[in-house]
Amino acid sequence: MTPGRPKLLIVGGPNVPAEELRAALGDRYEVTESGPGAAAEAIREGDVQALLADAGTLNPIGADLSAAPALAMLDSIGDALCLAREDGTVVWANERFRTLDGAAQAEIAGVCAAAARVFAESRGAKHDGPPPTCKFDVLADQGRRVLEVFVTRVDLGGETGHVAAVGRDVTAIRRTQQKMDAIDRAGSELVGFEADSVRQMNAIERLRLLENKIVRTGRELLHFDNFAIRLIDERTRKLEMVMCSGIPPEVADFDLYPELEGSGISGYVAATGRSYVCKDTETDEKFLPGLAGARSSLTVPLRLHDKVIGIWDIESQNPGAFTDEDRQFGEIFARYIAIALHMLDLLVVERSAVNQSVSGRVEGELRECLEDIISEAEWLSGFAARDPETASHVARIKADVEKIRARVRNVAAGPQTLLGAERALAVREKDPALIGKRVLVADDEPKIRRIIRDVLRNRGATVTVCENGAEAIERLQACARGEEPPYDLVLSDIKMPDRNGYEVFNTARTALPGVPVILMTGFGYDPHHSIVRASQEGLQSVLFKPFQIERLIDEARKAVTGGGQG
Repeated sequence: MTPGRPKLLIVGGPNVPAEELRAALGDRYEVTESGPGAAAEAIREGDVQALLADAGTLNPIGADLSAAPALAMLDSIGDALCLAREDGTVVWANERFRTLDGAAQAEIAGVCAAAARVFAESRGAKHDGPPPTCKFDVLADQGRRVLEVFVTRVDLGGETGHVAAVGRDVTAIRRTQQKMDAIDRAGSELVGFEADSVRQMNAIERLRLLENKIVRTGRELLHFDNFAIRLIDERTRKLEMVMCSGIPPEVADFDLYPELEGSGISGYVAATGRSYVCKDTETDEKFLPGLAGARSSLTVPLRLHDKVIGIWDIESQNPGAFTDEDRQFGEIFARYIAIALHMLDLLVVERSAVNQSVSGRVEGELRECLEDIISEAEWLSGFAARDPETASHVARIKADVEKIRARVRNVAAGPQTLLGAERALAVREKDPALIGKRVLVADDEPKIRRIIRDVLRNRGATVTVCENGAEAIERLQACARGEEPPYDLVLSDIKMPDRNGYEVFNTARTALPGVPVILMTGFGYDPHHSIVRASQEGLQSVLFKPFQIERLIDEARKAVTGGGQG
């Protein structure tokens, strides 16, 4: 034998004629023939540079040839590998494949046969690039896991009747994708408001609809016990509670701000715009103690056009309930929440803008006609000077024209006025239900305050007016201190420059337990979402400006007589 020739080990079998190969390759290799056991020893000792063997003889399933470095490497791979004939018979497999349950092994064998048929049908066709590959999904562990199996044609010494299969466990990937799809569907439902039906709802009904959607879809996907949504008040920079589920009132009333320190996890997330997973509330320094009975929480920012507008906080009674994967899902769902809240706000703005626009057009259309009536009335005035009765009619025509103009302007002004005020102010008859009742009115619009004060006084009530929320809160606190008599009813606007309607409501509830509160707002505008919060805690009713003043009288009468919520 020529020195330096590589060593070739032949492991004979039905498909490997050892003697013929020895004769054919003897001039190029140092040929040795042995059985499987000796082959494993020779490979382990490093005495072999090349191996030629019958696949079925060398390593039938379960054969222990792990001593071979190459085979040991294949056994260490986390993917399931196998070599199969075109009928699906597996002639070699690595350790990962052999650990699969029998049903999974049989299914992989079946897809190997199916792929081999596909390759056979395309045999002879020209293929550029790598060999053709077929992809299949195979279930393992009684359907608990999913393997993504890639089958490729293999050329063994000119034979094309073999295929190789690689099975990769994609269970986690598939579950993540399924949950991502579920989150996306839930988010689409969250913002899928039917415009016509939503427009008919008031602010309370709209936000309750959104809250119900969040509870139904979000709880199914993230398995939380409590949740809260807080939005940043641009004026005060306070994280105002918008809606919540399972959160006690004392927690909802806690003052939080978008700050790194002092406002807990919610403040930290609002300030940084980064989500936060609290594994254990008892050991996490950022979690504010005593706020709730939660043991773990997930808090994500609410973003709109890359701007943090608030936070969504979900809590569980179990420690470690939320993972980084839940955090990613929560961030996706939070984007939909922010969009949904924005859409509801836009509907309110649209209602206000459309009302003012339509009223303005009506005023413009009437202007020419009214001016013409005034012109005709002026012409008649020349004849009316000699006839007192005619003069009276002309004066009435002019007065009616001015009333038309004033009422059109009032409608256009919307939240800055009340409807039917003139008729209501003309009524001087006392209302038995209102006689002697003390009423506190808070509104930053002087005209609104004056109309409500005068109408209620004419009906027999004693009215105290406040030009802002802070003054109203001070009056209520004075009642709690016994410095002035308690009120029987509180009427408050929602949007005021200092304190909002919910703060007035909350102070009244604390200072005068049981006192009825009616909130007022223009076109359903509720920037701090006072209506929903107060409605959950016993609000008497809500009036949407411009409302008929008689509606206010009816609601006040029901409130002071215990007639129930309006």
